[in-house]
Amino acid sequence: MPALLLPRPDVALQSWAVIACDQHTSEPAYWQETRRLVADNPSTLHMVLPEAHLGTSDIAGIHGHMADYLRRGVLVEQAPGLMLVERDVGRASPRRGLVVALDLEHYDYRAGSQALIRCTEGTDRNRLPTRIAVRQQAPLETPHIMVLIDDPQRTVIEPLFALTERTERTLPTAYDFELMQGGGRVRGWHVADESTIEAAAAALLALRRGEPPMLYAMGDGNHSFAAARAVWEDMKAAGAAMDHPARFGLVELVNLHDDAMCFEPIHRLVTGVDPAALLRTLTEHFTAQGFSTRAFSTPQQWQRALAEPAPSAAQRIGYFAGADFGLVQIERPASPLTTATLHGFLDAFLQRESAELDYIHGDDTLAKLAADRDRIGFLLPPMDKHDLFKIVRGGAAPRKTFSLGEAHEKRYYLECRRIAR
Repeated sequence: MPALLLPRPDVALQSWAVIACDQHTSEPAYWQETRRLVADNPSTLHMVLPEAHLGTSDIAGIHGHMADYLRRGVLVEQAPGLMLVERDVGRASPRRGLVVALDLEHYDYRAGSQALIRCTEGTDRNRLPTRIAVRQQAPLETPHIMVLIDDPQRTVIEPLFALTERTERTLPTAYDFELMQGGGRVRGWHVADESTIEAAAAALLALRRGEPPMLYAMGDGNHSFAAARAVWEDMKAAGAAMDHPARFGLVELVNLHDDAMCFEPIHRLVTGVDPAALLRTLTEHFTAQGFSTRAFSTPQQWQRALAEPAPSAAQRIGYFAGADFGLVQIERPASPLTTATLHGFLDAFLQRESAELDYIHGDDTLAKLAADRDRIGFLLPPMDKHDLFKIVRGGAAPRKTFSLGEAHEKRYYLECRRIAR
């Protein structure tokens, strides 16, 4: 069981916890405000590298802050155990999860893996070196990783919440506070009772399906988990003991069937491009698959068209380009996933052109960012979350096919664990 580290009581948790590093990559103002709110307080902001700041990385500074927090006693080690988490994210029900340490020996991010922990999306190896550099030589880890389990009968996480309501053997509250920048309220209860943990583990193992068996599907943080696996492989090759703490990665488990677990689309923004030229190339690419496009004079007409049901098997993708609104339709797509269909074009296009691609959460954010004339934003439809495990058993989906909720619902860094001896 992991021995979690939490900030000592006098540390302001509102400053300590910041959102996942891969969020708001096209919104530097978000991270500027985060830095203002953190000020000089101890914070996980100093222990991670926001992707919006990849060009100004200071890996040594990150490791230095981790060591400083340990030296000054900013972090306090808890008894070995798990953390039960409840997060209000603005939906009808709070999202519930369980912080555990997963064995990286049961995860492989390479294509075609049949490991117990499966990738849900393709891994971009170009994104790994910086994350690997952050984890190498790091004394601590703090996770934004969320891993999904397929538990329709709610046998693993949900029964633990009964222990938060009993008058006897009530779980101790570890934290309860409002997250910064509209992240909602988060509460945590420390689970240290061995019999309780053993019962949850037995229920978890009963969820294994298929041959070879699959139990977990990566939700958020695939690249961070892949970096942890790569570091562990190097350490093992160098002779690290198999019980080394770096063999494990801290994550939050969430039930796919949790009422607050909603899959939201992740849109695409192409910058540094002539939208009209891109659309002409798009037309040529999809002509053989039954391609058509429509332009609209008002946003209202465009939104009504997007809401119309598409013909059977056809896929629709809306787009913004400055003040222009349009809709493309592919009658006979090569892939059942609209994201994969679009990337069948975008990946080839971006190899030939100097344009850049970003991944955007939220319709309004995409519209705002696509307003400049050298940009075009593609509005993707949501994926049915109940299809996830079926799809993943057949192989990973394209990168950023879905999002676990909107940007503000992403996991905030909070719990830590030692990964060095």
